[in-house]
Amino acid sequence: QVQLVESGGGSVQAGGSLRLSCAASGYIGNRYCMAWFRQAPGKEREGVANINRVRWTDYANSVKGRFTISQDNTKNTLYLQMNNLEPEDTAMYYCAAAHCPQLTTMPTLSSTDFPYWGQGTQVTVSS
Repeated sequence: QVQLVESGGGSVQAGGSLRLSCAASGYIGNRYCMAWFRQAPGKEREGVANINRVRWTDYANSVKGRFTISQDNTKNTLYLQMNNLEPEDTAMYYCAAAHCPQLTTMPTLSSTDFPYWGQGTQVTVSS
C-alpha cells in the first residue's frame, strides 16, 4: 500500500516562499505519477501540479511561473517549490499518487485520477 506524508507547510507573508515535501513509501518500483492538490475552506479540491515518470509536468494556470514540482527518486520524495506566494494560495496542500504503468502516461489534474493521498500540510499566506 502506498503511503504519503507531507511536510513543509507554514505561515508566510505575501511574496514569500515555501517548499513542500512528500515522502512516499510502499511503492512497487517507481511506476507512479505524482501530484499536488490543494483545498481552501469552503472550496473544492483543485489540482496544482503533477509530474509523470519521464518528468513531464503540468500546472494549474493560477500557479504557472510561481510553483515548481519536482521529485527525487533516490529519496522517494516529491517537492513543490512555491515562490511569490499570494493570500489566494492559502489552503491545505495534499500529495497524491497514481499508478502509471506506461512511461508517458500523464494523468489529468483531477483528483479522480489519483487513488492515493497524504494527510495534507497547511499553507497560510498573509497579506
